Amino acid sequence: MMSFERLYKDGHEEVIFFSDPSCNLKAIVAIHNTTLGPALGGTRMWPYASEEEAINDVLRLSKGMTYKAAVSGLNLGGGKAVIIGDPEKDKSEALFRSYGRFLESLNGRYITAEDVNIGVQDIEHVFTETGNVCGVAKIHGGSGNPSPYTAKGVFRGIEAACMKVYGDRSPKGKTVALQGAGSVGRYLAKFLDEAGAKVVVCDINERNIQLLKEAVPAVEVVGVNDIYDVDCDIYAPCALGATVNDDTIDRLKCKIVAGAANNQLAEDRHGEILRQKGILYAPDYLINAGGLMNVSIEFEGWSDSKSSRMVDTIYDTTLKIFAISDEQDIPVNKAADVLAESRIESIRNINGKYLGNLGHRFPGRKTRN
Repeated sequence: MMSFERLYKDGHEEVIFFSDPSCNLKAIVAIHNTTLGPALGGTRMWPYASEEEAINDVLRLSKGMTYKAAVSGLNLGGGKAVIIGDPEKDKSEALFRSYGRFLESLNGRYITAEDVNIGVQDIEHVFTETGNVCGVAKIHGGSGNPSPYTAKGVFRGIEAACMKVYGDRSPKGKTVALQGAGSVGRYLAKFLDEAGAKVVVCDINERNIQLLKEAVPAVEVVGVNDIYDVDCDIYAPCALGATVNDDTIDRLKCKIVAGAANNQLAEDRHGEILRQKGILYAPDYLINAGGLMNVSIEFEGWSDSKSSRMVDTIYDTTLKIFAISDEQDIPVNKAADVLAESRIESIRNINGKYLGNLGHRFPGRKTRN
């Protein structure tokens, strides 16, 4: 399940397992790369079928966070954490406080925030035990729920893709097949609806669908498996990853793939297949970086205007990656990697490897104790 060779393959620095039987906590933290700064990435809670599945997820996601921070121009490294458990049954104050104490023991090498099935209230419990956490409630100097900023960044990426494909950044009049009506999906649907786009949505959770219909009454609902066959301009995956795969890619009837999900391509080769099919792929780890951008400024003093200005840069960076793709005749996903890797390498050459807590840059927030 785990070996040094496996860590070497993707360049991970550290993987830590933590358990606390008293509260049924089973957590895994993966720190991928800290060249640019301490690793920052959310914690997700999921009822993984096996430990191997959880390990695969945290390794894949943590590497993605390194690239996301790098391509977004942030002075942060990449990390991720997973808690193995059923979010409907296993959450407790004790679990999250125990997890917070574990994070505190890492001395600032990893900073966490919300991710799938983890909300602000959960993060508040973590924050009781450690200051190495972002996305805390605004009353405590945090930025709260990052979903609106994640959605705004995805919307900026969609605008950039529309500019590239249609010569006009507005998605007005376009049909968007939105896969996933969770928190980010709902905010994205609002942005799209306000811009004059038609939204077709699916979700495995009926409650999510109802909440979205309350926010955007004009939305059209289709079955979970039918979303790939929707005749649309834009396919926006906003649920779990790998939905662009061998089984779905030939079913897509769109000109653009741009959404909030991480690791949307099941394999790198699917980026080239999209290119051959004339479908523009907006790099997922860039356009979904709005939430990361938002929480990253908590340590220097968060404000909505500062966060919004940072998220707006996603539009120009996306266009830059499209240009690299054209100039080097490579798929967009590879072009995004080129930009991220070149920044990491340039900073590594002048800064050396990150070995401790960058307290002078990320001074750490006091806990609520």
